[in-house]
Amino acid sequence: ENENVTVDKACFLISNITIGPESINLQQVGSCSELRLCHCTPTCVTEPQKKKKKSQISQCNNALENSEELLEFAARQIKDRYVTMASAFRLSLKPKVSDNMTHLMVDFSQERQMLQTLKFLPVPKAPEIDPVECLVADNSVTVAWRMPEEDNKIDHFILEHRKTNFDGLPRVKDERCWEIIDNIKGTEYTLSGLKFDSKYMNFRVRACNKAVAGEYSDPVTLETKALNFNLDNSSSHLNLKVEDTCVEWDPTGGKGQESKIKGKENKGRSGTPSPKRTSVGSRPPAVRGSRDRFTGESYTVLGDTAIESGQHYWEVKAQKDCKSYSVGVAYKTLGKFDQLGKTNTSWCIHVNNWLQNTFAAKHNNKVKALDVTVPEKLGVFCDFDGGQLSFYDANSKQLLYSFKTKFTQPVLPGFMVWCGGLSLSTGMQVPSAVRTLQKSENGMTGSASSLNNVVTQ
Repeated sequence: ENENVTVDKACFLISNITIGPESINLQQVGSCSELRLCHCTPTCVTEPQKKKKKSQISQCNNALENSEELLEFAARQIKDRYVTMASAFRLSLKPKVSDNMTHLMVDFSQERQMLQTLKFLPVPKAPEIDPVECLVADNSVTVAWRMPEEDNKIDHFILEHRKTNFDGLPRVKDERCWEIIDNIKGTEYTLSGLKFDSKYMNFRVRACNKAVAGEYSDPVTLETKALNFNLDNSSSHLNLKVEDTCVEWDPTGGKGQESKIKGKENKGRSGTPSPKRTSVGSRPPAVRGSRDRFTGESYTVLGDTAIESGQHYWEVKAQKDCKSYSVGVAYKTLGKFDQLGKTNTSWCIHVNNWLQNTFAAKHNNKVKALDVTVPEKLGVFCDFDGGQLSFYDANSKQLLYSFKTKFTQPVLPGFMVWCGGLSLSTGMQVPSAVRTLQKSENGMTGSASSLNNVVTQ
């Protein structure tokens, strides 16, 4: 593998350059230590040898052109000398790498150490809801639960609830969807400000740690009964505009209906009426003068749900500019000309803000003036079985007045309004404060004695 370096000018060999794979490092080709000069005996060069040497030089030049750094190194060391290389030498530019490629393997030692330090959390077990500890009161529901065993990895709980009228065991699928309350830190939660417009509510809960949520608890059902009713538009006075739980005075309501009916009657007299003009479907849903519809000065509307037993509560709020209104209950037999509180079939509390301000309790055309401030919102409590009708300040729960009687027929919530409007809040439980006041009121003498002087039973 030793190659001869000759000087063409002197025609004799003055030195020997040994170049081989073991003496050239392609990554450090600029190092002078890679070329070794060896002395030898000078000899004459013949013409055929010259041609052969030139061929070798040409082959070597082609190989050296592939390495710019090697040519620059050779130029600096040999300068203007000719370089000849033996044909047996082949310059290789292949990278020096091992066959197993170990130097290209990825080091996972750090990741392996991190994986070994991971701690896996178990799936939390399903909590257990305790129905005894749950509370339904004041249109609020408090749900309490516990874990079957202590688990200090629990981060929070998820509570789900839905309304239902199904009185059996909770079903997986129901007509209403589950509503979700997330990120509960304790084992108790209270939903407040609810409208109880269904008989029951279903509840379920599950525990969550930092990694995963566990299974749901067995659902429980809590009773949420309350009186729900709307206003009966079919029997209301024509001057009242009624929509579900709102009623508003409409001074043009009756006159508009009268002009429509009279116009139809006149057209019917002047010529042969068409079937469309005389058909029942072309008239208002409730014909004026109907026995069930209030008329005259009885600007009254009743609720569409009768009270036949139990204790019930609802609230009424009047518009600020309402001049006159009454709130109470009445039998179904209340006449269409009768006004609330002026017959022995109705009980009410009346507010008058026109000409002079009055606040009074009325029954059987007898009046009891009330020396209290008219509240912003009235609360009405009806104990049918106990024969009691009480009125409260809905905000402070201050008792305003109570009627003592014995209801002999189902009663309907009743309302009268003139020049203003009323809005109702139904689906409400009897407030705890009202229940407490009712118990203490049974021993009162002031309101009860006044009541006995007013009411004729």
